[in-house]
Amino acid sequence: MIKFHPFKRYGHNLNSAFDAVFINKFRSILTALGIIFGVAAVISMMAIGNGAQQEILEQMKMVGVNNIVITPKAELQQGSSQSSTDSESEQGQEGQKDYSPGLTMMDVESIKAIIPEIERISPEAVYTTFVIKDGERRQAQFTGVTPDFFSVFSLELEEGKMFNEQQVTNGSPVCIIGPDIKAKFFKKENPIGKKIKCGGIWLTVVGVLKSRLISEKASQNLGVSEFNNTVFAPISTMLLRYMDRSQSSGNEGDDNFMVFGDFAISSSSGQVGAQTNQLDKIIVQMKSSDKLSETAEIINRMLVRRHNGKSDFEIKVPELLLKQEQRTKDIFNIVLGAIASISLIVGGIGIMNIMLASVMERIREIGVRMAIGARKNDIIFQFVSEATIISITGGFIGIILGVILARVIMEATGILTIISGMSIFISFGVSASVGIIFGLMPARKAAQQDPVTSLRHD
Repeated sequence: MIKFHPFKRYGHNLNSAFDAVFINKFRSILTALGIIFGVAAVISMMAIGNGAQQEILEQMKMVGVNNIVITPKAELQQGSSQSSTDSESEQGQEGQKDYSPGLTMMDVESIKAIIPEIERISPEAVYTTFVIKDGERRQAQFTGVTPDFFSVFSLELEEGKMFNEQQVTNGSPVCIIGPDIKAKFFKKENPIGKKIKCGGIWLTVVGVLKSRLISEKASQNLGVSEFNNTVFAPISTMLLRYMDRSQSSGNEGDDNFMVFGDFAISSSSGQVGAQTNQLDKIIVQMKSSDKLSETAEIINRMLVRRHNGKSDFEIKVPELLLKQEQRTKDIFNIVLGAIASISLIVGGIGIMNIMLASVMERIREIGVRMAIGARKNDIIFQFVSEATIISITGGFIGIILGVILARVIMEATGILTIISGMSIFISFGVSASVGIIFGLMPARKAAQQDPVTSLRHD
């Protein structure tokens, strides 16, 4: 009987395990396939989940924190105006009860006065018009805002400065431009201090926004304005120098355009009757998110009263919409992770089956080893080591394949994928555990073989 020092004994058993794996390379590769694809699936699926979560976080930054978005129902508003006109001709003064002024700066002041927990409030008036500089003419969005607008949406300047109090108070002809406007009109010069023409008035550029990307779908669903291709001016400048829709009317037969001097300025909403609202949007930012729904309900009731009983506006709470979307995606990610994890379990079962077959093929080898002094623990250690080597090797290959697969998914489909160290650690740890757990049963079966019977086995 050959005696080994304990460390030498385990080293010898480990060498035997490596020899068995590499001698049967093809069988080992087939055994590892389940682990390889299981690990790759876990990493790529978790990368998709991380990407979806990152998109949600970016959208939350874009819509601002704790915001309530109020927008007009343009068609209802136009219908209310028309109803008021008809009623006046038939019923005199009673028709005034049906008239709604739409969203106005007075609504903004009323919300400020009634809701105590407001952090900021940002009214917006939005038009689509033409921007002109040095004979070049491009269509762009023109938006009147207050300085709070940039704080609400966490917008930063690439260069220049924000509107100051004097410019806002006086309705000065100044503007902040988006990065796309800068790229189109100021390719080789610094835009700060330069002038551009919006509609019929020259505006001095005082700042340029940093670029921020948001999909059109997210913009519509969450009430987020387009930032990159926009010229921003103080809302006082917009109402004083351009157009105050509460005091204007469109051309007969054309409900979507306003006339200012020689220039037609299109309502950004593109909906019938949109011009009857002085404002296109009001963003209310609360100090906390504890009572967003309750506050939205209070604002709704107040505006209905101010609009003579007409619910000609919509109120959205983007953070709640995003949280709902986040919950949906979390469930989706759990399902994806569970499906991918099943692949690892299937891979483990594959290892167990192949190792059981290997035990049956190597009964004589087991008998020889036990005859020359190998103990049951040595046999168990060897076969568990073989399964672990296969699963760990498969785990390494699966990690590489998973990283490549996540990259391919992002390039091919445009879906954001983010590979985290945690997903690699978890998938590799699980793959190693699978090798130990599913290799244990075949190892015990091998150790239970009778040496005499094993030696006689053909």
